[in-house]
This record gives sequence, C-alpha cells and structure tokens, in this order.
Amino acid sequence: MTTVSTPVTPRDRVARLAADHIHVLQRGYLGDQSHAVAALARLRRGAGREAGQLPDLWTLIDTGPLHQSTDGVRPMSESELVRAEDALHVALTLYACHQQSRSKGMHQADRPDRRRGLGTAVRRMMKPGEIDEPLLKRLVRAGTAPDLTALAQRLRDIVVLLRREDIDLDYALLAGQLYTWQRPGGADAVRREWGRSFHAWHDQPKDSGTPSAAGPAADTTRTTDTDKDAS
Repeated sequence: MTTVSTPVTPRDRVARLAADHIHVLQRGYLGDQSHAVAALARLRRGAGREAGQLPDLWTLIDTGPLHQSTDGVRPMSESELVRAEDALHVALTLYACHQQSRSKGMHQADRPDRRRGLGTAVRRMMKPGEIDEPLLKRLVRAGTAPDLTALAQRLRDIVVLLRREDIDLDYALLAGQLYTWQRPGGADAVRREWGRSFHAWHDQPKDSGTPSAAGPAADTTRTTDTDKDAS
C-alpha cells in the first residue's frame, strides 16, 4: 500500500513559522520575561504599518526558515517570500496588540471543537442569537480591503475589540490566510473562510464564553489587565 503525503504549501510554512514565533513570545510574555515583554512592545509599533518600515523589527521576525529547502520542500520564489514576509509582519504585530496587558494567551490554536478563526472571534463578541450589524460590518470591511496595508489597519480595529472582550484568536491560521489573501484570487478564498468561521459559532461548546457585545458603552475594565506594558 502506497502512502501519499500531502505536499507542504507556502501557506503551511507561513502558518507554522508564525506559530513557532508566537509560541516563544507568548510563553515569555506570560512568564513576565523582560525580553518578551520588550519584543511585544516593539512589535506593537509596527501594527498597521508596512513590513520593512521599521528596521527595529527585522531581528524580531526571523524569516530565515522560509529561505531553506528541507525534507523535499522546494525553495519559495521571490514573490512567495514577499507575501510570506508581509503576512508574518501583519500577524505578529496584530498579536502583539492583542496580547498587551492580558494575563492569558490570546493566541490559541483553532480546533474542530474550539474554533478560533477570525469570523468566530467576531461572532463571539455578539450576544447569543443576535447579529450585531456594526461588528459584522467591521468583518466585511476587512474582507473587502483594497490592499494589505488597509487590511492590516482594519484588522487592528477588530483586534482592539477582541482584546477588550478577552477573546482569543488563532494567529497562525490568520498568518496563513494573510498569505493567501495576497495571491491572485486569494482575497475571495479568505473571505469565504472568514464567512464559514463566522457561521461555525453555533458549534461551539456552551462553556466557550459569550462576552457582551463590544459597543461604545462596553466596560473596558478587566481583572486580567496587567501593568507590565505601561512603559
């Protein structure tokens, strides 16, 4: 019997590298390690800005593994590398904003029994059985962004709300989606993924939590806030 292995795609490599980076950052941050706290503070300054604008971040987002060819995986082309680097920059800087002053990990892996995609995260901010049109509009606007810079800025607006409501997100999955979004026809595919994720909320376990809608009057005071980001 011949076993057919699934080829590793550039998107897979981007998602895995994002997960590796964030795992180290998150573990260090939650352990109150000064280097991790400082790294997230630096990454936050890059949120909503193009990759490469801040040379200070070059040493924080190591894309070296993307240039390597291992286990039969072909080297990535120049255009693939550019998309990958941009996707990693957006995903990691958004994660840094999300994790700020949170005492639990705001990156959590998406699983069949615990969905952590962007659509599900937005849906979790809504009251059970109701659709909050302003929140849904934010997700739609992100999906229809004209370019990656605009997309990053619109996603940052959503992440600020997720952070306020203490709702986690799979940033490795998001990094892979950001890579796909930049490919020809990729934006349509990613919008479909976000739409399916949004509608997958009804499959969540009852104890997943149903935070209040993040409207203007929502309470922003949380017992999980810390002051280690004050500087």
